[in-house]
Amino acid sequence: MSQINHHIPEAMLVAYAAGSLPQSFALVVAAHVSLCDECRAGLGAHEAVGGALLEGETLQMVSGSTKEAVFDQLDDVPLPETDPTFERSGVFPGPVMEVLKGKLPRWKSVGGGVRQTLLHADNEGSARLLYIPPGKAVPDHGHNGIELTLVLQGAFSDEIGRFGVGDLEVADDTLEHTPVAEPGAPCICLAATDAPLRFNSLIPRLLQPLMRI
Repeated sequence: MSQINHHIPEAMLVAYAAGSLPQSFALVVAAHVSLCDECRAGLGAHEAVGGALLEGETLQMVSGSTKEAVFDQLDDVPLPETDPTFERSGVFPGPVMEVLKGKLPRWKSVGGGVRQTLLHADNEGSARLLYIPPGKAVPDHGHNGIELTLVLQGAFSDEIGRFGVGDLEVADDTLEHTPVAEPGAPCICLAATDAPLRFNSLIPRLLQPLMRI
């Protein structure tokens, strides 16, 4: 793998370690961590600090009836459907393969040669795989919130710079950009947003409800 130059912001890594990131963002962070030794070490450090803080907490005694009530509630909470046996497949990291249930993406055209596979969507945001042919661009857009874009294959360039395999771009509402895939292999990215994008052209705006982006 090429050298990774763009990493997870420290505050986001702390939030991931604390389990407080929305599911779409957590997927991107997990995928990046699986590719990046530096961020994986940083995550381990934050998790160790969190564990030490928990161990230092003063124990509080609770009544038997309180414990029984808590355990009864736990029985009603559905366990997440995860399978730790999913591993990296081709360009797709283990966390992505887990969401795909071990299958290849089912691409849908979103215009201009660009394709996507929607992985997750809820009221906190969405996550998708993007396939951008060499030399093609994602339509010019801004952001109403945060967009995370992790490169899994190929590379793209925009107003910020160049992003290759393993690089993570963090875009906020101050950035308007037009990501363009470099020549060579198609650019495949994992992208997550917590709010709809602001497309500057009419056709992408009209198609936006269908693309759910």
